[in-house]
This record gives sequence, structure tokens and C-alpha cells, in this order.
Amino acid sequence: MLVGYARVSTTHQSLDVQMEQLAAHGVEKIFQEQISGKSASNRPQLKAALDFCREGDTFLVTRLDRFARSAQDLHNIVATLTAKGVGFRCLQQGGLDTTTSHGKLMLGILAAVAEFELDIRQERQREGIEKAKARGVYRGGKQRFDPAIVQNLYNEGMKPRTIARKIQCSAATVYRIMGSNSSK
Repeated sequence: MLVGYARVSTTHQSLDVQMEQLAAHGVEKIFQEQISGKSASNRPQLKAALDFCREGDTFLVTRLDRFARSAQDLHNIVATLTAKGVGFRCLQQGGLDTTTSHGKLMLGILAAVAEFELDIRQERQREGIEKAKARGVYRGGKQRFDPAIVQNLYNEGMKPRTIARKIQCSAATVYRIMGSNSSK
């Protein structure tokens, strides 16, 4: 059986193109979702699709970036499929097909290139931030927690971990806020 997976990052994007491509390739069962793909662990339809696959099936996606966002994620998911005896094909990346030796090689190469591109993009972003900081333009992200509230809760006798639970942040954030307040 051909099992497909289609994903877009937001509800404002359309799945139509991916659905049409998968259907045109004879996919019998398509799982779809509109959710960020930062991690495979937070995509319920991907999990459902992987659980649905049986030995002898082939799992299809239109593009690798719709399927996995890192080389590690890609290799982990494909390893899960392989362990179940399920092949993997990607339609737009040269017809990538892990049921062939050539396809397995291509998977490794494409995953490495994708991770390289991600690293380069992050490096450029870091360089841009450093230049902006040097010019005095960049001041960091918006503060999400009010230091006065944290300090008041601490002054009332609440412990840092309890404060963290109450304002829904990490204990490290509370300690960081308290540390920056004590230096003022």
C-alpha cells in the first residue's frame, strides 16, 4: 500500500498541491496536518501515519522539508520505517526511494546538504545579530516575564521553583531575573 504524508506549517497555507501530487502517484491513504515541523514528536498525524504503515508498504512525501527538519529527524523516521519493512519515497528530491541502494545513498547526501544549509542560515543570522548589537540596534528579545512580579513573589517567601511553576517558565529564568535584579 502507498501511504502519504502532507504537511504545511500554518493553517493559512494550503495542502492542495501536496495532496494532488500524492494522489497522482497512486497514494491510497494520505495523512495530513497543518502544524509546525520543528520536531517529529509534536506531529500527531505523522505519528499516526508511521503507526499505520505495515511491512511491504511505501511511505511517500512530496518534499523532505515537509517530512523532517533535521538530518537526525530524517534518519530517525526513516529508520523507524525501515525497521517495519516500509520503503520511503520523496517525489520532488530526485524520486528518492530507500528501497534501492541509490536511494539510500541519495537520502544520506540530501540530509547532509539540508543540515548544512540550516547551519549556514543560522550562522548568517548570528553574524547579523552581532553586527546589529555592535551598532546598538539589537537589544535582544522582548522580556516575557515581569521582574517585579518575580521579585514580589520571592519577597512573599515563595521559592524560585514554585515561582517558575506559577508564572510558567523555567527555574533558570527565575534565577536569571533574580540575579539581574540583585545587581541593580
